[in-house]
Amino acid sequence: MEIHIVHSSFARVRYADTDRMGYLYNGNYLAFFEVGRTEIMRANGLKYKDLEDEGYLLPLRDAYARYLSPAYYDDYLEIRTTLNYTGGALLKFDYEILRDGEKISEGYTTHVFVTKDSRSPVKPPKIFLDTVTSKTNRELP
Repeated sequence: MEIHIVHSSFARVRYADTDRMGYLYNGNYLAFFEVGRTEIMRANGLKYKDLEDEGYLLPLRDAYARYLSPAYYDDYLEIRTTLNYTGGALLKFDYEILRDGEKISEGYTTHVFVTKDSRSPVKPPKIFLDTVTSKTNRELP
């Protein structure tokens, strides 16, 4: 079963997000990725908290970011996130960060479904599959 869902969310670069050079600090791009990841789940009717309440966690396995152009304080950014699930315990999110329609960063994170108790990899829970299969290949605003 392949699932691909696309969603855009928006965030503004805060002063606290920048480094001494005035750029969005490189490590904070991952925080913006997290905004995209959290919001794509929420937009599809499933919060991370729902998964945790059901006894599942999604720890990070891999993270990659490519910086194409800097973001600055007060920039209003679009975080375009694609949820990709192709089976098994892994879940991948691809990200593009855009400013005024221009891509300034891209990357991905890979997560693994585990149970809270055993911390062992497992297939996604029914709550996840039921939610995302109803949204498969649908682009959301």
